[in-house]
Amino acid sequence: MNTLSVIAFQWELSDIWLAASSRHMVAVSFARAESFQEFWARLPKVEIKQEGNELLHHFVDSLHAYFSGKLTTFDYPVDLSQGTEFQQLVWQTVQRIPYGTTQTYGQISAAIGKPSAARAVGAANGANPLPILIPCHRVVQSNGDLGGYSGGLDIKDALLR
Repeated sequence: MNTLSVIAFQWELSDIWLAASSRHMVAVSFARAESFQEFWARLPKVEIKQEGNELLHHFVDSLHAYFSGKLTTFDYPVDLSQGTEFQQLVWQTVQRIPYGTTQTYGQISAAIGKPSAARAVGAANGANPLPILIPCHRVVQSNGDLGGYSGGLDIKDALLR
């Protein structure tokens, strides 16, 4: 990955920062959770262009369709190399949660063969570099409460509707 393109997507609840190489989505973040400078600082240390590339422009079209209810799944290559092996395993498992459904932190920990690691699953979700693409908003507490979300609980609630 030599160059990343970075743009902002405007959504009614929060601007969303997006970063992608020419081949992979690299990062998604809600502006209300971190400033653009904070987002920029945690990106891989490569050349960064403040303009979209083909992948980002296509993803923006998909976000418009998703938020208008016309799209329920994303099929984009993602770069998970920022995470540990455990985090990557959690994120890959969370990616398979179907639209319109939820799973608990405990169900995810059981699915990855670590049934006592529900809190670690929550921490991995908190470190998710690609919310929405890796739909960690679909992971809830065993009692049905929302749990946490990097963009805020009101955004998590909106994404689950």
